[in-house]
Amino acid sequence: MNSLVILLIAAVALLCGYVFYGGWLAKTWGIDPKKKTPAVEINDGEDYVPASKFTVFAHQFSSIAGAGPVQGPIMAAMFGWVPVLLWLLIGGIFFGAVQDFGALYASVKNKGESITMVIERYIGKTGRRVFTMFCWLFCLLVIAAFTSMCSSTFAPVKATAVQAYNGGTAGTISLLFIGGAIVLGLLIKKGLKNEGWKAVIGIALIIAMFAIGMKLPIYLSASQWNFVIMAYIFVAAILPMWLLMQPRDYLTTFMLIFMIVGAVFGVLVAHPAMKLNAFNGFTVINSAGAKQYLFPTLFVTIACGAISGFHSLVSSGTSSKTIRNEKDMKFVGYGAMLLETLVGVISLIVVGAVAVNGKAPADQTPFQIFASGVAGFFELFGIPNSVANVFMTMCVSALALTTLDSVARLGRMFFQELFRTETPDAEKSPLEKVLINPVFATLITLFFGYILCLGGYQNIWALFGSANQMLGAVVLLGIAVFLRATNRKSAMIYPPMFIMLAVTYTAIILNVIGNVKAFAAGTGTFLVNGMQLIVAAFLICLGAYVVVTCMKSLFNFHKEKKARMMAEAEARA
Repeated sequence: MNSLVILLIAAVALLCGYVFYGGWLAKTWGIDPKKKTPAVEINDGEDYVPASKFTVFAHQFSSIAGAGPVQGPIMAAMFGWVPVLLWLLIGGIFFGAVQDFGALYASVKNKGESITMVIERYIGKTGRRVFTMFCWLFCLLVIAAFTSMCSSTFAPVKATAVQAYNGGTAGTISLLFIGGAIVLGLLIKKGLKNEGWKAVIGIALIIAMFAIGMKLPIYLSASQWNFVIMAYIFVAAILPMWLLMQPRDYLTTFMLIFMIVGAVFGVLVAHPAMKLNAFNGFTVINSAGAKQYLFPTLFVTIACGAISGFHSLVSSGTSSKTIRNEKDMKFVGYGAMLLETLVGVISLIVVGAVAVNGKAPADQTPFQIFASGVAGFFELFGIPNSVANVFMTMCVSALALTTLDSVARLGRMFFQELFRTETPDAEKSPLEKVLINPVFATLITLFFGYILCLGGYQNIWALFGSANQMLGAVVLLGIAVFLRATNRKSAMIYPPMFIMLAVTYTAIILNVIGNVKAFAAGTGTFLVNGMQLIVAAFLICLGAYVVVTCMKSLFNFHKEKKARMMAEAEARA
């Protein structure tokens, strides 16, 4: 099939999903444009900072659109383009966007509290602490996977001179972005409110940073880049939102939009044929020679772009604290997810254009496939291949870095929530003061994330995907509990919730079996397989506890409603 037809089908489906299904959700749950949001009501200048609809959208999209929508669809292409496209569209519209919007909605309606605190209101403090521990462990996996991914991009192993230049340049521009973001953040704080001037200055900063990075690239090893990335996300996790994260996300969004628009126009002009096979079967052999099953592998390999539990942490952890008006929630929560789905479809089209013998090139990483493929599209508009490749490498790393700074901040918050009590600050013990200190909480989170990242993202990706989707299923369950407790319709949550519970527990159990077999065969190591087994065991137990607790609450709400309806019927009789 021609890629242009695939793109049009996807665009129409996503637009209809946003207008009709997203609109129906907003109307069903209820939006009050006149009610003060937590960002306006609290506005502490740190985490609660009211921002324009487009600024919050930029933060949400930049944070959720990590490397996942590029990596996942390209890796899942081994099953064929049809199952990948179907899961992206169905998952994006009816699973992922519902979760993102639902988590944002529940948080805004609960004073901007994270989804963990929202759940506490309905399943108790113990359930909340267990869920918080689950989220913190998940943040460690994200930090490990995406740090390793970025360092591998900036310092490719066995790289050619061109690849080393592309990686070093992308890393250098990433460092410059920190300074550029702080400059923009200070300008906005000092009174730069006009969206037009903000955009002009933002684009000028991007061009300047890009030009300097290409002229003066920094070359470091992967291990050195690991330390640099950790230092950056440490700073991002403790600085006020307005000073670094918000302006960085704003700048990154311009790059991502240019990437998406360029790729879309490239497809319109070149409209390459889809060279991937339509369907390769329910069981396939991957590039490493291992057997992979369509269920559950497809559904955990493609997380970002379909449904990703991490998104709910962004929706309820940071975005909900910056929403200025409730009517912006659909655009931010539902809309950002569908735009990410479009990125996933573009990734599928790109790998389909360069496929060999009906399969993705086995000698390239997903990032290399995506960067070179879209760079080829940019050449149609007269952009030199070297510039296009550097830009695309930068875009891919920007996707991962914006996820990293958000998840580092979220991991810090979850660690603090684990040990924070209701004791007044003046009466807190010295130990509690240390444990909830932002600097200490960030250091502990990054330390364990760094230990896990030493095994490489290839080894951590399967567990990351399984944990990510398990988190998504649990969050959907938490949203269902919130909706039932507040007398809102929740039936639309049940199908994606039960499907993802089945998918994720199957996948994570298979991951445990695989690591145990590696030890039995004498090929397992503690750093790679042992750490994964420990984390997987915790995730299974913690996830099971939260699921059982939430299910009890959910069924109790149904029983209470039924009893209330029977009592009302008897009273009328």
